[in-house]
Amino acid sequence: MSLTPTLRKANQDDAPKIWDILSGAVQLRKEQGSAQWQDGYPNPQTIQNDIALEQGYVYDSGNELIGYVAIILNTEPDYDDIEGQWQSDGDFYVIHRLAISGNYGGKGLATDLLKEIEAYAVKSKIFSIRADTNYDNAAMLKIFKNLNYVYCGEVNFRGSARKAFEKLLK
Repeated sequence: MSLTPTLRKANQDDAPKIWDILSGAVQLRKEQGSAQWQDGYPNPQTIQNDIALEQGYVYDSGNELIGYVAIILNTEPDYDDIEGQWQSDGDFYVIHRLAISGNYGGKGLATDLLKEIEAYAVKSKIFSIRADTNYDNAAMLKIFKNLNYVYCGEVNFRGSARKAFEKLLK
């Protein structure tokens, strides 16, 4: 199967499918025994907020939505109190709520989506991407390692300790 999805801003019509993707990811994290995303977050209101703030993005194959991510410019208050140190002090994008449809899991599409986000950042003249994930999210930790994201320390996001990463884009 050959897919060439593109990253685009989400709109209200996308919201039901985005929720399908995120709720599938919530269930997967539960099946994996993780506490991540098991407290009612993310939820449909989270998606509505992302879309209203124009920070919700979909990974669109042209036929269907296969992924979702929030891309937020310069704003993540929980990142101000890192136990460690970020690599840069300039503008940055934060990525949250990255998920791929269960129909496409294990095909490398989360990696491809991160590469698309990196290209979007460079095109937008933003040369840093920051993200965090649970200590037990082996898939995301592997992706960060493979794409050369640098471990910068620990942040407390939504009441739990998370590994924080940054990638500088050249």
